[in-house]
Amino acid sequence: MRATVKDILEIVGGKLLSGDESTTIEGFANLKEAVKGDLSFFHDPRYETLLATTKACAVLVPANWMKLPENVACIAVADPSRMFETIVEKFGVQPEPFKPGMHATAVIGEGVKFEVAKVRIGPRAVIEDGVEIADGAEIGAGCFIGRNVRIGADAKLFANVTVHTDCTIGKRVILHSGVVIGADGFGYEFDKGRHRKVRQAGIVQIDNDVEIGAGTMVDRARFGRTWIGEGTKIDNLVQIGHNVVIGKHCIIVAATAIAGSAQIGDYVVIAAQCGIAGHVKIGSQATLAARCGVTKDLPGGATYMGYPAIPANEEKRRLAGINRLPGLTKRVKKLEKAAGSDPIDED
Repeated sequence: MRATVKDILEIVGGKLLSGDESTTIEGFANLKEAVKGDLSFFHDPRYETLLATTKACAVLVPANWMKLPENVACIAVADPSRMFETIVEKFGVQPEPFKPGMHATAVIGEGVKFEVAKVRIGPRAVIEDGVEIADGAEIGAGCFIGRNVRIGADAKLFANVTVHTDCTIGKRVILHSGVVIGADGFGYEFDKGRHRKVRQAGIVQIDNDVEIGAGTMVDRARFGRTWIGEGTKIDNLVQIGHNVVIGKHCIIVAATAIAGSAQIGDYVVIAAQCGIAGHVKIGSQATLAARCGVTKDLPGGATYMGYPAIPANEEKRRLAGINRLPGLTKRVKKLEKAAGSDPIDED
């Protein structure tokens, strides 16, 4: 990257509050890590100290911000975070352009439907019989696509993605490396002293505009479908069990595990390391704080915390009460001593 503050002003449509338009910018970083020549941004008053001490040569700040650091070109914009993203998109590492074609080492089964001039199939990809690949789709190196899979237009599968038999991938879906779609659900019956595997005969359906992070697994249904709704975004290392239904435009953060047949409504946010029991229902627009343990149905439109998950205000009161216990115990001991009674049993 090589630009000037003047170039940045033209891109973001901002106002220069301090500094020189001719200042050269060669990179970008956060306020703490920025060095001379970097552009940064400030949007949260909690980081005011970092703004005052940053070594960045230019910073995007809110339009109404008045405490400007010395020797820094401060550019006022309505949304510093979004405008910084715009700059990074323009000058940062660019995505590899779409180059249609099929690598010579790809293995293609019988009856596979695609147009070589309109898709991209990488080295050593394996595509089994009956697969359909729509225009604009990219199949990365080392991917495995099982029999009769359907992949929608402009979908992108990074290297080493696995999509098993009969699953459906929608338009513009992004599957990052190591994702496995349609592995067997974890289903066993205890029979005659041993665990008997229950056949998993359903599919996985992933609707349009879903993105799934590296290493995430979505199990095929025992029957019917495991279903990920339109626009949902799933982080790395998430486990989604068989017959789970996830609604539209949900956010599911890393290391969450959702057991079989759970139902998640639309616009639900699930923070990191949550665990959701099988067959429970979570209503639309619910939010689960990190490390929630969901053991029963939760109505939508509320925020939940704790294990078992309860409304956030209730959990905060419970935690506050626990934190007061040591002080309360000391007070009781003093009162007992003053009254000459036997001390309480702390066990």
